Amino acid sequence: MIRVSIIGSGNLACHLIAAFGRAEQEGSDVKLVEVYARRTEGLSTLVPFDKICTDIHQLAVADLYIIAVSDSAIAGVSSELSFKNRLVVHTSGSVALDDLDSNNRKGVFYPLQTFTKNKEVDFGGIPIGLESQNSTDFQLIKKVASAISTTVFAMNSSQRKALHLAAVFVNNFTNHLYSLADAICEEHHLPFEILKPLIRETTEKIMLLRPDEAQTGPASRGDSETILSHLELITKENQRKIYELLTQSILNNGKIL
Repeated sequence: MIRVSIIGSGNLACHLIAAFGRAEQEGSDVKLVEVYARRTEGLSTLVPFDKICTDIHQLAVADLYIIAVSDSAIAGVSSELSFKNRLVVHTSGSVALDDLDSNNRKGVFYPLQTFTKNKEVDFGGIPIGLESQNSTDFQLIKKVASAISTTVFAMNSSQRKALHLAAVFVNNFTNHLYSLADAICEEHHLPFEILKPLIRETTEKIMLLRPDEAQTGPASRGDSETILSHLELITKENQRKIYELLTQSILNNGKIL
């Protein structure tokens, strides 16, 4: 049996706790033995009280310690660990492997997904990027990841950082564009819900086509008249700048030069 300890109690940590709990119920030989958190609110519904640790210097022995905290806290938390030569991984997309303290063996366990507390996700389809310093540790991390996901793959720190950047474009920036669209709808007394079928179709289409092939709209067809009419309608300067920048980016992408 592989013993896993999770360090953290934020969004990702809670989702990992739930995922490992389900895996154990389904007969996995990966067992969550402990969760460390300074603040334990909300953990009692996810893990038994006797598996919660509030003193980082009293962590139980485990085969793998998963640090699931904010990027800025990873180095500090890993340096607080009082043991040596155990396998410690972090879950960040942008923090390098070497940021972990050198007292222990290092690795990365990076689930590529957006996590929100109380919003359940199916971990089975979430890609998990893995990195380690040696092949033996990699196989252990891979076995743990495979207990909760069917999509597990190796990547180095540079690739992971690039993937995280790409993820910001497809997730964070896209969501911000939804927010801007919501503001435009509100300004003109329209419900944002009208756009949801379009959002759904756009998302489904990208599952079948490359992004360049799926691109539509006035910029992709060089419709300058519609573009100008949109710019005249926009009342917020930041919205105008974003519209102009994205329009020019589409124009420069090869369809209309």
